[in-house]
Amino acid sequence: MTTTKITDKTEPVPYFGLFQMAAEHPATRREMSMGGGAVPGPTPETAEYWQGTREGQLRIQKCNACERFYFYPRPFCRFCSSREVTWHVASGRGQLISYVINYRPLPPASSTEPQIIALVELDEGPRLMTNLIGVDPDPALLPLDARVEVDFEPRGDQMVPVFRMDTAA
Repeated sequence: MTTTKITDKTEPVPYFGLFQMAAEHPATRREMSMGGGAVPGPTPETAEYWQGTREGQLRIQKCNACERFYFYPRPFCRFCSSREVTWHVASGRGQLISYVINYRPLPPASSTEPQIIALVELDEGPRLMTNLIGVDPDPALLPLDARVEVDFEPRGDQMVPVFRMDTAA
């Protein structure tokens, strides 16, 4: 679902959770189509997350009140609304919950190859949308509940978390 987030400009800016379209972000005018997709534009809520990806870490938040991990970044717990939250480095491992093979990527993605858009459940509990890479887009090679591990791909001056099939599993 697309919502709008108001900036210091007088017009609304498209906002997609972690991906505020960077070319439209007033603080970070960047090229949108580097690396085959939108360049993430960190916000105050997501800055720690994107700093972690640049360091090769998948960071998620944990509530100190109910002790549950959650994703996407926000200043309060999605389960109990506590503001007592801290950042933690996730294991980067999880399982494939669902996927779709996309043969027609939307702009600004310019890939001519099919993309595997996946829902991954981290070992810590949260689920996140991502891309699955390093495997042919063949349903026979993508069993649900398969073990996956995080990797990072450059996108502009950011690193975007993607997942690969876990060869150690």
